[in-house]
Amino acid sequence: MRFEGRITKDGKFWMVEIPAFDALTQGRTKREAHEMAKDLIETMAGKPGFEVTVYPAGRDAFEIGANSTGILLALLLRRQRERQGMTLSQAAERLGQTSKNAYARYEQGRAMPSIEKLEQLLKAIAPDQKIVWRFAA
Repeated sequence: MRFEGRITKDGKFWMVEIPAFDALTQGRTKREAHEMAKDLIETMAGKPGFEVTVYPAGRDAFEIGANSTGILLALLLRRQRERQGMTLSQAAERLGQTSKNAYARYEQGRAMPSIEKLEQLLKAIAPDQKIVWRFAA
């Protein structure tokens, strides 16, 4: 699974944005900016052995993927929930669950959602956010 990113030149720096993860960074060169994006997502996940790969996808676009889809999705859910200022309990409530653990197990990477479940989770925590991903071989 890969998520879109954008890269633009801003004066002396290359600015990188990964909207799905509410992440911004920069570098002095395009290559350095891609490395900073990789490092940023790996640092945010904070899991040993988790590695992000940056795939250039055109002049001002790239995609990120990782060696663990489960960790990447757990990070996505946490970042989107935090972006909305929502607690785990509130996220569970939006899903119609009485226990925050019903939602937390996805965000903690203890359960891997199906595509349908991922869409349901994202609609509950970030209904107005458009998150673009694609499957890659």
